[in-house]
Amino acid sequence: FQTVFVGKNKPLKDPLSPFRWQGFKLEDYLIGQPIGKGCSAAVYEAAIPASPDRQGSVESNHLAEKGPTVQQDHGSALQGAEEEPGHHQKAAFPLAIKMMWNISAGSSSAAILDAMGQELVPATGVALAGEYGAVARHRKPVFGRKKLQPHPNIIQVIRAFTSSVPLLPGAFTDYPDVLPLSLNPRGIGHNRTLFLVMKNYPCTLRQYLRESSPDARLSAMMILQLLEGVDHLVRHGIAHRDLKSDNILVEFDSAGCPWLVITDFGCCLADENIGLRLPFPSSYVDRGGNGCLMAPEVVTASPGPGAVIDYSKADAWAVGAIAYEILGLVNPFYGHGDSTLESRSYREDQLPNLPDQVPLDVKQVIKMLLQRDPSKRLSARVAANMLHLSLWGESVLASKTLKLDQMIAWLLCQSAAALLMDGLVDKSRVETKMKMSFLANLEYEDLWAALFLLLSWRNQSG
Repeated sequence: FQTVFVGKNKPLKDPLSPFRWQGFKLEDYLIGQPIGKGCSAAVYEAAIPASPDRQGSVESNHLAEKGPTVQQDHGSALQGAEEEPGHHQKAAFPLAIKMMWNISAGSSSAAILDAMGQELVPATGVALAGEYGAVARHRKPVFGRKKLQPHPNIIQVIRAFTSSVPLLPGAFTDYPDVLPLSLNPRGIGHNRTLFLVMKNYPCTLRQYLRESSPDARLSAMMILQLLEGVDHLVRHGIAHRDLKSDNILVEFDSAGCPWLVITDFGCCLADENIGLRLPFPSSYVDRGGNGCLMAPEVVTASPGPGAVIDYSKADAWAVGAIAYEILGLVNPFYGHGDSTLESRSYREDQLPNLPDQVPLDVKQVIKMLLQRDPSKRLSARVAANMLHLSLWGESVLASKTLKLDQMIAWLLCQSAAALLMDGLVDKSRVETKMKMSFLANLEYEDLWAALFLLLSWRNQSG
């Protein structure tokens, strides 16, 4: 199965593919309005204005001219006179630029890339190929951090470069203190910083859930996508450490089904030497971001000689907590009165009940992801396999005497169906892409572990 599907389990299309040798300077971009702001960066919509000799460029140029423009003085943006309807804006600005706030890294490219190197973990091979990439090219991996191979459920940084900090729309309102002195006499930022270019997604998971209430099956597919992304990180010895619904982006296939992408790697653990086991000799060692969704073994770890924090199942725990939001409930670990749980001290029997319409298999997976003891907790891979089997493997699960040839027959059937759908139906269909991801990552032991756990749960409930 993997012979066929590993090659087909490709990342999403690079929106800068027609501009292979462009986009390595801020001056290349048309920068629009702000999309979002976090604790360390601001994100803006952006585009590369197409020249008339490129295919399809006339329309792109026409759309681009409707929005704000970027001057040649390091990308200062001017407010557009008239805002187009939302779909025109998305067409005009297919990219997003993340401008990091540089308070302590200095202004040299090497120092900036070194201090903010975690943001480059999901960068593509060509992302650092510009003039500033020369600093990073001669050090492999980039500043001692692991390189993450592409995955459809992980963001791709398609360009990264340092440049002077421009004055962009909303700067004085949203982040005046981090501007450099040249732009704000009271600012504490440095003159140069890191810029990351990515695809522009319609919304975050938090925004999507504010407007939509996915049914139980669609919710299971969304949780499954997060588990696939986390499993990919674990396989590469990387822990995100800041998973939350604000750090998950969403786009939609032709049928309106959401596709989830994990973003914002600024707090990740991606050290080439230590992998997922972080030495914890003192309290000065950074445990990661997002204290509310920090796994029990991380938040309760005590520093000392020989102490180590194992992050191999920490992100999987966070997915279990986020699953409550996806299923329409309040995340039990976010602060709202007496009902709030703390990962430091909660008991499993305190976890809120999930809605009745949620299938037993999904309830059990979430319960097992939120086990306090990592040795009893499901890995992201086994949890993902269980949801795959629950969604599409009823014929296998219904068998009284399951044998290996039955499992092989089912996998062959799934493979044929995925290949057929990929050839005949819109290739962006979420269900087809998920089956391909499952078949590409198939491992015999993990699949049987998932199968027997599901069968044992069903027998107990029966």
